[in-house]
Amino acid sequence: MANTITKRELVNKICVELDSNLTQSDVLEVIQKAVDIITTSLGEGNRVVLRNFGTFAIKEVKAKVGRNPKDPAKDVPIPPRKVVKFKVGKTLKEAAAKSKN
Repeated sequence: MANTITKRELVNKICVELDSNLTQSDVLEVIQKAVDIITTSLGEGNRVVLRNFGTFAIKEVKAKVGRNPKDPAKDVPIPPRKVVKFKVGKTLKEAAAKSKN
């Protein structure tokens, strides 16, 4: 199973790889600001495109009828809702194809 990289570990890796005057708190602030801007932009209905990485977009899922797992005979209406979709970019897709998992 693959390991999980947390935000803190991402910050540490970036600091090591950049080997610059940026502190961990500087890098953390940049990452957090990027996440905040992506979140705000999606909330405003915008798409966020990170070339070769992927595209984040809001899509509306239509209403549908589901089943109650405890009582499959009963229909459960599921209202329409908006969800975040991610379309993988070329470079990320190629990296995933080469992964060892």
